[in-house]
Amino acid sequence: MVVLGLVSLLNDAASEMVTPLLPLFLTVTLGAGPAVVGLIEGAAESAASILKLVSGWLTDRGWNSKRLVTGGYALSNGVRPLIGLALGWSWVLALRCLDRVGKGLRTAPRDVMIAAATAPDVRGRAFGFHRSMDHLGAVIGPLLAFALLSAGLSIRDVFLWSGVIGVGVVGLLLFGVPSRGTRSVAPSTSLHWRTLDRRLRRLLLASGALAFATAPEVFLVLWATDNGIEVAMIPLLWAAASVAKAVVALPAGALSDRFGRMVMLIGGWTARVATLLALAWVPPTFALVPVLFLAYAATLAITEAAERSLVGDIATPAQRGTAFGWYHLMSGIFILSGAVFFGSLWQWAGSSNAFTAAAGVTLLAAGFMLASVRSRES
Repeated sequence: MVVLGLVSLLNDAASEMVTPLLPLFLTVTLGAGPAVVGLIEGAAESAASILKLVSGWLTDRGWNSKRLVTGGYALSNGVRPLIGLALGWSWVLALRCLDRVGKGLRTAPRDVMIAAATAPDVRGRAFGFHRSMDHLGAVIGPLLAFALLSAGLSIRDVFLWSGVIGVGVVGLLLFGVPSRGTRSVAPSTSLHWRTLDRRLRRLLLASGALAFATAPEVFLVLWATDNGIEVAMIPLLWAAASVAKAVVALPAGALSDRFGRMVMLIGGWTARVATLLALAWVPPTFALVPVLFLAYAATLAITEAAERSLVGDIATPAQRGTAFGWYHLMSGIFILSGAVFFGSLWQWAGSSNAFTAAAGVTLLAAGFMLASVRSRES
């Protein structure tokens, strides 16, 4: 589990050299609009989500988890740097989707490995540790990007240099993760939605609704630059947001073990709604822009470990891979529609209305999630 955390740290360092600069690359260098940014991010995450379902099911069918995880990381780190060679937004769309295909191959098997290796009373802490390492990598990546930009390199050059770290990701997986103990013993597991427990299906649908309501963080980058933050400072701001996530994720996961998953989820949702409304209507002074940026990042981290742990708690061991696959698929489907909706609303009605709409949908989705879990407990 520690090695998987280190892998996530390195991979996110490589990924986050690219991600915070991508919306600026699309809009400034390639001339795309906010709606295209939403389309690319949504399509990429949806491509990943479909494969998360398949890879989770294959894990339950007995496929080797290490091979799926290693193949996924290798694909992502092979194609991601090539975005630096793109001549149009359609190139970015194709490469970004391939990057996320790699994520789709690895995510559900990795989550199964974490859930299977931990007892329920420490599962939130385990997922919190993994998310903290992931976010710590997201601190390193933007700092490296900032250093390269400060040295006079272009955004395209930064993308290409991210491939160096990717070599270390694949090497660590090949030589640091054992193959034993990663195969499931349930080769008859069905992929069909109807085979899942009804309570689990409700939970997965509620998680998808919350994904729809989540304002993509790439739009926070556009919001920050619109309100006075210089392009060269974006990697530093993105790194600071990842620090906030890393600091919050582990204790939030541990608290969900102690006080219950729903306590942390309700707290995180409430904070997220308040922050979205502040983004929409509080006059953004130069000092307030980074504060709200970091606050929104922290509210996302509050719920990460609790939500994944809840899926692991409810799903049976024989269906855990399939359950995590459906969880990521439902999230991805709604992320696509939510990202396109948010980007389109931003482009045609302004950022304030987009953030306000996200806050309202979050409240509705949170109520659906609460009703689903109460149904499970009744």
